[in-house]
Amino acid sequence: MTTVVLGAQFGDEGKGKLVNLLSESFKLVARSAGGHNAGHTVVVNGVTYDLHILPSGLVAPDTVNLIGSACVVSIAAFFSELEGLEKHGITADNRLFVSDRAHVLFELHRLLDGLEEAELGKELVGTTKKGIGPCYQTKHGRSGLRIGDIFNKEAMDRKLRIMADSSKKRFGDLLEYDVEVEIKQFDVYRERLAPYVVDQVPLIQNAEETGVPILVEGANALLLDIDWGTYPMVTSSNTGIGGVFTGLGINPFKLKHVIGVVKAYQTRVGSGPFPTEQLNGDGEKLQTIGKEFGVTTGRKRRCGWLDLVIMKYSNAINHYTALNLTKLDILDNFEEIQVAVEYKVQGEPLASFPASFDILSQVEVVYKVLPGWKASTTEAKTFEELPVNAQGYVEFIEDFIGVKVKWIGTGKDKRNMIVR
Repeated sequence: MTTVVLGAQFGDEGKGKLVNLLSESFKLVARSAGGHNAGHTVVVNGVTYDLHILPSGLVAPDTVNLIGSACVVSIAAFFSELEGLEKHGITADNRLFVSDRAHVLFELHRLLDGLEEAELGKELVGTTKKGIGPCYQTKHGRSGLRIGDIFNKEAMDRKLRIMADSSKKRFGDLLEYDVEVEIKQFDVYRERLAPYVVDQVPLIQNAEETGVPILVEGANALLLDIDWGTYPMVTSSNTGIGGVFTGLGINPFKLKHVIGVVKAYQTRVGSGPFPTEQLNGDGEKLQTIGKEFGVTTGRKRRCGWLDLVIMKYSNAINHYTALNLTKLDILDNFEEIQVAVEYKVQGEPLASFPASFDILSQVEVVYKVLPGWKASTTEAKTFEELPVNAQGYVEFIEDFIGVKVKWIGTGKDKRNMIVR
C-alpha cells in the first residue's frame, strides 16, 4: 500500500522530517515531481541533512529511493548531494534510482530562469533561479531531453544544440552560454549516471504486486501547484495529489494514506499572495524564533499566522487522511495566537480560497484569537504532556479542517515528534 506526504501550504512545512521518520517502515521512497528547488531538512542524532532533489528516505539505511518521471533533474545537483551524503557515511549504491522518463535540467535552463525573471521586472515570480520553470517549458514544448536520452550521445548533442540556438535567438548576447562546454560535461556524466537510471514502471509495478510499502515524498506544496496554487506565483509542476499519480504511475486503488504537512503558523518564500502575512513584530518574532530561511536559496521567509481557509481549500484538493502539525514549539512564547478562519470581500464571506489575485488583494481576514501557553512543548512525549492551551490549539485545527492531527512536531530533531 502507498502513503503520500504532501505540503499543505506554501512549502517549507517540514515534510522531510516526517518522511525520514516514516521511511523506517517503508522499503521504497519516491519523489513524484519537482526538482532541486525543493528543500527538505532532516536532523538525525544532531546531524543536519539538507536535501533538494534526492528523496529524504536516503537517510534511512534500508530504503530504496526513486526520483520519478515528472521530476526535472540537474545532474550536477544530483551528484553534489550524493557527495554530501557520502561525507556523512551514507551511500546510495543500489538504493537510489532515477526514472529514464524524468527530464534533464541543463545549465542552459538555469541561465534562462534568471533572464526570464529579469524580463518580468516588477511582475517577477520570485523563483529559486534553479532552472525549474524553463525545464518544464521545454518538456511541455516537446523540445526537452529525458534522462534516457543522455545515453544516445549523437541525438542528445543535436537536440541540446537546437535548444541552445533557439534560446540565443530569443535573448541574444544576454545569454552567456557555451553549449559545447555543457556537451563535454555530459560526456563525463554519462558513464557515472548509468547505474542509477531505471525504467520506473516495472519497479513500481513489482513493489505493488509484492506488497512492498511505498512512501511518496511530495515537494513544494499545494499553494504552489501549477493548477491549484496562487498562479502565476507558483512552481511549474503538480505538487498536489494529482502529481503523485502522473509522476509515479502508482495504482490509485492501493493508496492508503494522504498526509498533509502543515506548519503551526505560515510562511512563504518569494512573491505572491499571503493574506495572513504579519509585517510587524509578530512576523519578525516568528521569523527569528523559527529561523525561517529557505533551505534552497537562503532567502528570508515571509511569516504570518496559520490560515485555516487555505487549509480547508488544501484538504478539498488533496483529501488528507491525517495531518502532521510542525514547529508547534515556535509558538511557545506568544501570549495569544491568531488563526484565520474566514475571508470576506466587501463584507461578504467567500466560500473558498479564491483563484483571482484581484479578489485576494481585497480580502479581509477574519481571525480567531486563541490563548497562548507560555511554556515549552519541546520535551513533551505525548499529547497529554503538552500544555492545555497547546492541546486546545491542535484540537481547534482538527475540528475546523475535519482531519486528525496525528503527528505534532515540537523541535528540530527527529525525536521531537509526538505521535497520537
